[in-house]
Amino acid sequence: MTTRLMALVLLPLLTVAYAATVPFLQLRLPPAEVDAMQAHEAGSGTSGVAGIRTTVVAGEPSLPGPYTIRLMIPSNTRIQAHTHRDNRSAVVVAGVWYFGYGLVAKADAEKALPAGSFYTEPAGVAHFAETKAEPVTVYITGNGPTDTRYVQDTAARP
Repeated sequence: MTTRLMALVLLPLLTVAYAATVPFLQLRLPPAEVDAMQAHEAGSGTSGVAGIRTTVVAGEPSLPGPYTIRLMIPSNTRIQAHTHRDNRSAVVVAGVWYFGYGLVAKADAEKALPAGSFYTEPAGVAHFAETKAEPVTVYITGNGPTDTRYVQDTAARP
């Protein structure tokens, strides 16, 4: 199954909460249209790490209500341990995302999540991630407002 087909299968699962809680907009976005949307280096609920491109696909992460963002993370990027105030779920649509839970980013606590993988970021639970040789694309859905709070004792904070 191709990465894009996998994304089309899994992404609707992330938006079920969105549809149940707000008047649902008619929204159909093929990959080229998402690619054409404005991307930012940082924003509500993002790590703020240089080089990561964030596109708000639906909703507004800084406001109350459901949202979906796309993160495009370059190769060899590390995101230190941090938390968010909202429960979030995510699907990896390209690359291999090395993701772990804990107060300190440690390689032995990471799990390799290839394209098609699903994971959660429970509210207040510290987590971290990194890319290795290839870039990664992840779609994250939550219920805002969201934020990012880095764990105080981590080494390299962006």
